[in-house]
Amino acid sequence: MSRICELTGKGRQVGCNVSHANNKTKRVYLPNLQNVTLMSETLDRSFKFRVSTHGLRSVEHNGGLDNWLLKTSDAKLSPRAVKVKRELKKQAVAA
Repeated sequence: MSRICELTGKGRQVGCNVSHANNKTKRVYLPNLQNVTLMSETLDRSFKFRVSTHGLRSVEHNGGLDNWLLKTSDAKLSPRAVKVKRELKKQAVAA
């Protein structure tokens, strides 16, 4: 399973371990991913996502999952999140 946030697109970063003797070896920094269930108020359903803690704070700051998905570009979102976004837009047109 890839280590990428489904809502923000945040992935792994590469850097170096630096020893006291200033030896540098490659290492990987992984995002802090959590399995969360987010509620969509418009669709009245809950969805499970693998989200970074930074992404979770961003969703809460923007007023919930619905607002976050409508504001975010499709390039950053996972295919599952894009599917939910399409459902939200379809629901908005029907209402």
